[in-house]
Amino acid sequence: MIKIELAEINDINDIMKMIHDCANDLIGKNIFQWNEKYPSRDIFLSDIEKKNLFILKNNSGIIGCIALSHEKDIEYTDVKWLTKDDKNLYLHRLAVDPKFQKKGIGKLLMDFAEDYARNNKFISVRLDTFSKNERNNRFYKSRKYTKLDDVYFPNQSEFPFHCYEKILD
Repeated sequence: MIKIELAEINDINDIMKMIHDCANDLIGKNIFQWNEKYPSRDIFLSDIEKKNLFILKNNSGIIGCIALSHEKDIEYTDVKWLTKDDKNLYLHRLAVDPKFQKKGIGKLLMDFAEDYARNNKFISVRLDTFSKNERNNRFYKSRKYTKLDDVYFPNQSEFPFHCYEKILD
């Protein structure tokens, strides 16, 4: 049985174990997107406190997560988005336990996020992904996201992160 629900404080240890496994998996593939500084326990605790973090569970526990926020990060200020800044949903920290990758879990989380956006009258979904993560970039393009400007997160990488937006119908 698979279900998506809001994360709670008592989920934090399981979330962080999954995130640690994801970071190690990325590093093992020479994708230096996440590190010891990001994403931090404090960031996930803030997501939980703001009721922005959703987790995907199956019988073995938490196997995925995604943060959904209406707040625009300062790093996005100069991005030339497709829509004006009004009712945009920002996606962050999409993660799938490496043992469950390539099984449609990321697609389920993205379907959930886009349905959430439509149900809450957002006009678009915005996100960024690491430029060196070719799989993620292909994934978002396959979902009809438009690649826009780059942003930089120096605490994560010297390489850029590509911004994407999808206008909802």
